[in-house]
Amino acid sequence: MSWFSDAIAWLADPAHWPGAGGIAARLGEHLEYTVLTLLIAGVIAIPLGLAIGHTGRGRAFAVPFTGALRALPTLGLVTLLALAVGIGLLGPLIALVILAIPPLLAGAYAGVEAVDPLVVDAARAAGMTEWQILARVELPLALPLLAGGLRSACLQVIATWTVAAWLPLGGLGRFLFDAIPVRDYGRMLAGSILVIVLALIADGLLALLQRTVTPAGVRASRGVPSPVPSTI
Repeated sequence: MSWFSDAIAWLADPAHWPGAGGIAARLGEHLEYTVLTLLIAGVIAIPLGLAIGHTGRGRAFAVPFTGALRALPTLGLVTLLALAVGIGLLGPLIALVILAIPPLLAGAYAGVEAVDPLVVDAARAAGMTEWQILARVELPLALPLLAGGLRSACLQVIATWTVAAWLPLGGLGRFLFDAIPVRDYGRMLAGSILVIVLALIADGLLALLQRTVTPAGVRASRGVPSPVPSTI
């Protein structure tokens, strides 16, 4: 309990919030790393996943590939790439992008595959091109699963950037690794609390996004009430 009290006291101390090494700056760095990682991984994984889901080509490779990437040891991959490309942001960034690709890729192709084939056939019968079917029919219906993949990837990236702070980088993990040599357990616990709170807030916002992009008809079929009340 004394460590928890020390952590709360450390967080409540106004002197720990400003400055280059303060909570506000470290939080900004952590968010910057997370957003950059998700953007790069999304540019790679989402178009590829949509193409696999629409055409069905490459699925036999994509499924075991994403499973293999999920099994990679996080700290080992970060360390390996840091040694390969040099100490700095690039190595951990490449490692985190690799780890963020599987949930985004899986969410994209699973979302498209989940679309009712009868809906796709009806769109083709109406004269839509394959690109129009993907953009106007499959993608809107795939958004809930795609948002779920983003949600999973975001949580993994937030957690893993904390571990990557053992390198000379910023982020909330800096509080943990800087406190280890001096055995400042209150600061270590405070850093952990900050990461947990950030992850919970991000998860809540992405859960709200996932609900928002779910079509009303899909929510109704799952027994989820629509947020917009119906009027007569």
